Amino acid sequence: MTPASAHHPGVPAEPILSPVERAFLAEARRAVLATIDPHGQPRLVPICHVVGDDDKLGRPKLYTPIDEKPKASPDPRRLSRIRDLLILPAATILADRWDEDWTRLGWLRVYGRAEILEPQPHEVEEHAWAVAALRAKYTQYVDHRLEDRPIIRIAIDRARAWGDLSA
Repeated sequence: MTPASAHHPGVPAEPILSPVERAFLAEARRAVLATIDPHGQPRLVPICHVVGDDDKLGRPKLYTPIDEKPKASPDPRRLSRIRDLLILPAATILADRWDEDWTRLGWLRVYGRAEILEPQPHEVEEHAWAVAALRAKYTQYVDHRLEDRPIIRIAIDRARAWGDLSA
C-alpha cells in the first residue's frame, strides 16, 4: 500500500491516470461523452471539458458544462444526457487524436460515475472553480452564463489507452 492508500482503503495503490494520460485528457479540445438511455442504448455527444484534482478516493475529476449552445430543450436539466445520468450515473469519455501519420494516433477512454454539480451553496466553490477553468480553456465560454447552469462532474475510476498519447 502507498501512504495514501494506507489511510484510505478505497484509494488505488497506483494513480488511475498516468501523467501522460492526464495531460492528454486535459489538453484535448473535445471529447465524446457516452451515457446509457432508458432503453439501454448508448447515447453519445461531443463535449468540452476540463480535468480537476483527484477526489478523496484518488479519482481524477472531469467537468463538462451544460452550456448555451443550441440544445433540444431550453431547460438544461431536461436534456437527455442529464436525464440518463440521473437514472444511471455511469459515464464514459473518449478523447482521441487523429493524425495522417498513423504513428501519432491515440485515444484515451475513461470510465466513471457522474453527478450533476449545481451552483448551490454546498457546491458553489467547486462549481465556481469549474466555470473558471472552462472559461480559461475555452474563450467561447466568456459570454455563456455557466455560473447559473449545471455542470456534469465525473469521478474517473478506470481508464484504457491506446497509441501515442505524448504531446
